[in-house]
Amino acid sequence: MLLQTDKTERSSQVERKHRDSFGMFDGYDSCSEDTSSSSSSDESEEEVAPLPSSLPIIKNNGQVYTYPDGKSGMATCEMCGMVGVRDAFYSKTKRFCSVSCSRSYSSNSKKASILARLQVAGKPPTKKAKVLQKQPLVAKLAAYAQYQATLQNQAKTKAAAVPVEGFSWGNYINSNSFTAAPVTCFKHAPMGTCWGDIAEGVRVEVPNTDCSLPTKVFWIAGIVKLAGYNALLRYEGFENDSSLDFWCNICGSDIHPVGWCATSGKPLVPPRSIQHKYTNWKAFLVKRLTGAKTLPPDFSQKVSESMQYPFKTSMRVEVVDKTHLCRTRVAVVDSVVGGRLRLVYEESEDKTDDFWCHMYSPLIHHIGWSRSIGHRFKRSDITKKQDGHFDAPPHLFTKVKEVDAAGEWFKEGMKLEAIDPLNLSAICVATIRKVLADGYLMIGIDGSEAADGSDWFCYHATSPSIFPVGFCEINMIELTPPRGYAKLPFKWFDYLRETDSIAAPVKLFNKEVPNHGFHVGMKLEAVDLMEPRLVCVATVTRIIHRLLRIHFDGWEDEYDQWVDCESPDLYPVGWCQLTGYQLQPPAPQSSRDSQSSSSKQKKKAKSQQYKGHKKMTSLQLKEELLDGEEYSFLQGTSDQESNGSASYYIKQEP
Repeated sequence: MLLQTDKTERSSQVERKHRDSFGMFDGYDSCSEDTSSSSSSDESEEEVAPLPSSLPIIKNNGQVYTYPDGKSGMATCEMCGMVGVRDAFYSKTKRFCSVSCSRSYSSNSKKASILARLQVAGKPPTKKAKVLQKQPLVAKLAAYAQYQATLQNQAKTKAAAVPVEGFSWGNYINSNSFTAAPVTCFKHAPMGTCWGDIAEGVRVEVPNTDCSLPTKVFWIAGIVKLAGYNALLRYEGFENDSSLDFWCNICGSDIHPVGWCATSGKPLVPPRSIQHKYTNWKAFLVKRLTGAKTLPPDFSQKVSESMQYPFKTSMRVEVVDKTHLCRTRVAVVDSVVGGRLRLVYEESEDKTDDFWCHMYSPLIHHIGWSRSIGHRFKRSDITKKQDGHFDAPPHLFTKVKEVDAAGEWFKEGMKLEAIDPLNLSAICVATIRKVLADGYLMIGIDGSEAADGSDWFCYHATSPSIFPVGFCEINMIELTPPRGYAKLPFKWFDYLRETDSIAAPVKLFNKEVPNHGFHVGMKLEAVDLMEPRLVCVATVTRIIHRLLRIHFDGWEDEYDQWVDCESPDLYPVGWCQLTGYQLQPPAPQSSRDSQSSSSKQKKKAKSQQYKGHKKMTSLQLKEELLDGEEYSFLQGTSDQESNGSASYYIKQEP
């Protein structure tokens, strides 16, 4: 979006509101440190000197405007409390900054106007205000004003504070020269499909924190560096000076396109550190912003719309049973955070038996899904729905690609390679145990299956988490052989012959690779799928076509996880801050070095079990490894179709 300055339109606006196209006051044509020649006789230079941290002195038509501490030239809006040049205010009496404030005051906001005046020291109340100025009311309003000021300070502190104690994405990226995955890599995330041309150099209007005025003012800043939703901003006028650069979430409520101040009646005030650099700030902005890009006018609306989620609390769904992968159970949506659902199993009376996943996860389905495809299902002891609970509409769930199983298709006993949902860092030798309807398959890990099949897991035929025989070999990935298989190194040709098995045909697998945009080394926020309530600082360490190797910063490689590039469990940097979700920072050095760390020992216990191939049923894992804690399974697959394609499988041996 190119910034344009329409002189004709601006002149008409001056007659009404006396503001220019940048939202700057009409009198903000020049700045001067010389005040003696044009000050009135009763205003000396010494009187202005105590205010070096405020606005520079503003000249217009030979008249000098000074400050709102009883001196001439400035005014305070009796409705909203905004301070500005008197001549820029509305009406003959110059009591209001805009038409809207004037109308609001006259209609129903007299108390609010008193409050605004109480927040500005030294502003005497008008006669109309004195009528309402009974002592109890004034005392209450004064207390309320102080309370509001405290809230504003807390809000500023909260916005500037890092989301996790001791961790800041901005500092982490700057100090290590990291690169973050762009928002466009995450189609399921807010703004993932409408991010547009937001990049370095884009200008925005942001609060001016280098200012001592009692009201909130703004200034223009440019994006110096972009990291997911987070942007490193620099105020216009600082050139190569990075001393006041700051990080913020570009989707935050205080970030606006250039021109927002003008349309919203907000003042643009240059930072006090550089007020002396230019005598004509308006001309400076015109020169700097001509031809520059800014956010779309409806950017904040798009952000808001992209953060509206169709799943609501009390909706009933079918979700994988975390104690038996082979079946599903009914669960109820307890909360929705950024599209992530906390599901409570319907039979949990104290609501502690829960499961976290994204609303686009392939692990959740509409009520009746299991019966429709022939999947095992645990019937609930609850005979009828609880009050207020209702079935989630089927159209809310992720649609999988329709497949044609009439011709050559998967058959029971066929061999393949699959990501182990109990050890996401491993791709294992696996077998199709059952073919369900609509393209779904029940799969078991060779050598580690429970006798009752309770650890079989369900993948769709188009799932990016299953691969044809030979995938790991051609892509130089370590394939985990069946537990107890002694003939190493593992060779598929020998194994198929020994087990009298056949490999699933290559053509039946999903071979499409989207242009996902990820690169090795990119930072992101990722769900730890072994503890799916946790979202952690992570790095892409390897890319095999559409498959990503996700490393959790601060932890050893053995805890890495293979995840699809379109997984709904990957998010841009800044997603947790935007949605209010808790971000888990990188493990500190002490945690990495000390094996006594409780969380470390738990993960180590899991890893040792995986390495020794001591597979149990998921129920046994829950009871024996986690001492009652929850255990979760793979959620990172995506069945959506992509644009590109690639043949990356070796030719099968006969």
